[in-house]
Amino acid sequence: MKKGFVQVYTGNGKGKTTASMGLVLRALGAGFTVCFCQFVKKGNYSEIKALNQLAETAFPGRLDIHQFGIIRKVTSPFTDEDKAAAEEGMRTAEKLIASGTYNLIILDELNIALHYKLVSKKDVLKLMTDKPSSLELVITGRYADPEVMEAADLVTVMEEKKHYAQKGVPARIGIEM
Repeated sequence: MKKGFVQVYTGNGKGKTTASMGLVLRALGAGFTVCFCQFVKKGNYSEIKALNQLAETAFPGRLDIHQFGIIRKVTSPFTDEDKAAAEEGMRTAEKLIASGTYNLIILDELNIALHYKLVSKKDVLKLMTDKPSSLELVITGRYADPEVMEAADLVTVMEEKKHYAQKGVPARIGIEM
């Protein structure tokens, strides 16, 4: 890829990680090398299961997956352990970005890590500005910082108009998780 951009997917609506997963598929189909880094979360979520299967079978050597979170309830307050995991994620992301190995890197839920001060805004902005010119970098998660959005080349805000969760429907495997 000659020119890579920085994309941010944010907002309170559903679909930020899902959109980034679609981009992973499109990039792999085009022959790109992809890295998917997930902040704040750890576990065998459906998207991680699918990515691991793709990495092992359809795209060996072209798809890497990393998680930088702890296994926790979504409603639990963040802890020092969460902060340490997010900081490890930032150090790893810096190395992955600088490596020149990837055409596309997704930093899933990095906006959440920044919003809850698990990582610094200065470090996130540095990732965005220091990336190789040929790398496409995608940052997802609610609560994107205004400076992050300003520094990005593309910002998509998912807006919730209606959600069945408001009627008490819990997150469903294969749809929300």
